[in-house]
Amino acid sequence: MKILVVEDESKTGTYLKQGLSEAGFVVDLAANGFDGLHLATSESYDLAVLDVMLPGIDGWQILQGIRRAGSDMPVLFLTARDQIEDRVKGLELGADDYLVKPFAFSELLARVRTLLRRGSKSKEGDVLRAADLELDLLRRRATRGGRRIDLTAKEFALLELLLRRQGEVLPRSLIASQVWDMNFDSDTNVVEVAVRRLRAKIDDDFEMKLVRTVRGMGYVLDVPEGTA
Repeated sequence: MKILVVEDESKTGTYLKQGLSEAGFVVDLAANGFDGLHLATSESYDLAVLDVMLPGIDGWQILQGIRRAGSDMPVLFLTARDQIEDRVKGLELGADDYLVKPFAFSELLARVRTLLRRGSKSKEGDVLRAADLELDLLRRRATRGGRRIDLTAKEFALLELLLRRQGEVLPRSLIASQVWDMNFDSDTNVVEVAVRRLRAKIDDDFEMKLVRTVRGMGYVLDVPEGTA
């Protein structure tokens, strides 16, 4: 799942991005209101975490822009503004939750997961599938043929990306940017190693192979033709 964080304090922004990434989410970080609003209304996110006081335009205006665009994406305000009237304003503008700084990351993560669970009820579903492979996004659980598969956070994010873009050949550069938030370096084999480890878990013990290498292009997850 993909989360947008809009936070102008660099230390806090880096902390949030690292923590949420380690929890298995794909995270984009914006450091000002204009960039935050642009990303929120031009990209697809499952949730946004907004500060209120931001350079450019504030969090209230970002939220209003999101709702005017017709998006019902869950929004969590994370701000030092702790007055009751601020909380009321945020909720009345359409926010789904409001957490005051300083905060415990464990509480933030719990609230994020609750909002994602709540928001997913109006979406296409919580489980991604390909043949007998299933990925439960909320329980953070993968199974194939009913057998539980233990994945690391990065393996889970990689498999989610492949399933969401099922049938599409994904270049190594895209995988690196989406899963590791890094520019692709031809001298590193981090993507190849991760795909190899993922295959060992979801393909090696099964007759039907789902993940393929497309030489010179990248990787694709799909169900072989002629397979029910």
